Amino acid sequence: MKDLVPQFFLSMKHYTKEQFLKDFVSGIIVAIIALPLSIALALASGVTPEQGLYTAITAGFVISFLGGSKVQIAGPTAAFASIVAGIAAKNGFDGLVMATILAGIFLLIMGFLRMGSLIRFIPYTITTGFTTGIAVTIFIGQIKDFMGLTFEHAPIETLEKVSEVVHSIGTLNPMALAVGFTALLILIVWPRFFKTIPPSLIAVIFTAGVVKVFHLPVNTIGDLYTISSDLPTFHLPVFSLAMVQKVMPDAVTIAVLAAVESLLSCVVADGMVGSRHNSNMELVAQGAGNICSALFGGIPATGAIARTAANIKNGGRTPVAGMVHAVMLLLVLVFLMPFAALIPMPAIAAILFMVAYNMSEWRVFLSIVKTAPKSDWSVLLVTFVFTVAFDLVTAIAVGILFASLLFMKRMADVTEVSSWKYLEDEENSSESIDLKPVPKHVAVFEVSGPMFFGAAEKISQLIIEEGKRVLILRMRSVPAMDATALKSLEKLYHNLKKKHVTLILSHVNDQPMSMMERAGFLESVGRENLAGCIDEALSFAADL
Repeated sequence: MKDLVPQFFLSMKHYTKEQFLKDFVSGIIVAIIALPLSIALALASGVTPEQGLYTAITAGFVISFLGGSKVQIAGPTAAFASIVAGIAAKNGFDGLVMATILAGIFLLIMGFLRMGSLIRFIPYTITTGFTTGIAVTIFIGQIKDFMGLTFEHAPIETLEKVSEVVHSIGTLNPMALAVGFTALLILIVWPRFFKTIPPSLIAVIFTAGVVKVFHLPVNTIGDLYTISSDLPTFHLPVFSLAMVQKVMPDAVTIAVLAAVESLLSCVVADGMVGSRHNSNMELVAQGAGNICSALFGGIPATGAIARTAANIKNGGRTPVAGMVHAVMLLLVLVFLMPFAALIPMPAIAAILFMVAYNMSEWRVFLSIVKTAPKSDWSVLLVTFVFTVAFDLVTAIAVGILFASLLFMKRMADVTEVSSWKYLEDEENSSESIDLKPVPKHVAVFEVSGPMFFGAAEKISQLIIEEGKRVLILRMRSVPAMDATALKSLEKLYHNLKKKHVTLILSHVNDQPMSMMERAGFLESVGRENLAGCIDEALSFAADL
């Protein structure tokens, strides 16, 4: 437990007034950025606007306080929007709370079991595929509000939403579309001239003013939702085994996605500030933050790369900045939340369009498709298609399974069992000077690459010429072996034994040696038939 120390306590050892001022200013700026995003992401997730703020306040404060990164800012993110919307629609808010709490417990376990480093084993093609897929689902989900459409049904699945948009295109509201395009224009143009004030804040203030002053027939948040400025209160969900079983797959998805997103954000932040995060402590903080968020009316949260980068650029260097950001949002909730009712829905849709664009990584996506090997871009496309057409749970499962199968095929292709070239066969060759003399009654085969079940048949199907009484199997290039490969090696040994051919193993590395020893294979072969190098093996074989 000694290494599970939050960065907050480490930062306080040498904390100064000057750094507090920088953290305080940065926390305020990040809160201004987080305000419209938290509301927009809450609406995209199918929950009320204030629940987005509840998440940013509770999870943001807890994760900064307990986190393994000095500069991480946490809160609701776009990656969770489609997942949360689906869970809330299928299982209600209590189901969402249960899934989030379970995900938090999983994250705590992952942190305490030191599993932070294992996240790197999820291929980049899978994270890119589902990130781009999520961006597409967010974009499609906001077309309705951006165009002011009226749906006859309330579809949940992405492809159903596309179908509903096509059927409802006749209900397009030109004023809503104009407001949406105005907000989108502000979001694109404003950052080119003004860097300090976030464009999303300007977009919602300007469009809200226009809709209010000119009484435009455009839906606002207040038209569709009841706005509350109440403080987040403790809410314990109704526990049932049936609900736990129902939301378990969603909880696993939330936990994995929260871990991946937060640790990726930490890596990006490390590069910007030249520090190093504690991945296991970060997972513990993510778990505690998500549990607290769910218990106080929030939704799943994780590290937000854009808000973390904004914190760093504005001078935040300790977890105090993230805690200030959470406190500022609490003050906004209490004193300014009623004004959120004036924000037009097309403006929220425009903000989420930009969020989807920024998270889509479409340039990386196209680069992988154009330049990567077929096995890589096929995993990317499979994960992307399954994310859009089905859900993230299915996409990650299928993506990892597909990537694993392709990896095993590549490893099997890499592993080779090849016969040596013999001096007498290559006397006139320029390579003959590099060859070792091998007795005529001896055959030498060399295994290169890992010996595992994907390549096991190459060992068992090894064939030697008639008249050979000794087979030397050179294993210096075998880093590892699994049970299937060992079984094939045992089969080879028994086949050779029937033909009265002696098997000699040369240069066996530590892991294969340990496995052979535990299985009793070395006793069967005979330890005297184990050679440290090929010269020793050839010398021993010559005497047999």
